[in-house]
Amino acid sequence: MDSGAIRRWLALGVTVLTASGLLALASPGSAQAATSYCSGRKVRTLPFSTGSVQVFKRTGYVCAVTFPKTHGARKSMSVSVQARGGRPVVDRGQFAHHAGPVTVHVGHRCVRIKGSVGSGSVDSGWILC
Repeated sequence: MDSGAIRRWLALGVTVLTASGLLALASPGSAQAATSYCSGRKVRTLPFSTGSVQVFKRTGYVCAVTFPKTHGARKSMSVSVQARGGRPVVDRGQFAHHAGPVTVHVGHRCVRIKGSVGSGSVDSGWILC
């Protein structure tokens, strides 16, 4: 192999590594993180000004996780899931990456999801009926 061929192979290798690194940075981290916290399929994303709540459902259960728009410093976050006729299950505190997961057995009842990050919040009302 001559030196020109070696340079071309090295350039190709650097290009592939750079492209894979950029794709890894561009992929949505919160969606991948939520799937590791909640089992089942994602049924809703509830966006709000300072973050979002991702909602997952599997046979008879609903799971929710709140993610901030910006990660890093600890901030006040919460997530709650309430089956109709039951009490809400809440995770609230100062978190850097997420609040939750919170999982509730809902059977075939409607569910209410709430989430907040700092001053922003969302309330789904009764959904998944």
